[in-house]
Amino acid sequence: MDVQSFAADLSLTPGLDALRLFLHVAAATIWVGGMFVMLGLVPTARTLGPDAPKALARAFAKLSWPAFAVLVLTGFWNLAALHAESKSMSWNMVMGIKYLLVILTGLAAWLHGRASSKAAMGAWGSIAGISAVLALLAGVLLAG
Repeated sequence: MDVQSFAADLSLTPGLDALRLFLHVAAATIWVGGMFVMLGLVPTARTLGPDAPKALARAFAKLSWPAFAVLVLTGFWNLAALHAESKSMSWNMVMGIKYLLVILTGLAAWLHGRASSKAAMGAWGSIAGISAVLALLAGVLLAG
């Protein structure tokens, strides 16, 4: 193999595609997976004192919100790389639903963090979690 052929095989596009997808999946793992981890940890945190769940939530927010930002940014990057205009109507409909779910999970998580009653915290937390899982499912459907 000559140098030019070798250089052509090392095109940056596959590397950037891998980076784009890795960042998106890693951010989704932190955002969605972290919600499940918090769901499991909060009952134990409550036994440690009345302020423990809030301290845990603040620590989680330091990871989850940057992950959410990466998720949104790489989502737009994915859309640009996939050329949505060349996709089917049903694919674009699922993509639109996914965007609505992403907006809903972000808004609900933000409201959950600002809720003052246990009922509101539970409701917004549930909406954030369910919409995050549904957005993840939509992403799997879009990937084929």
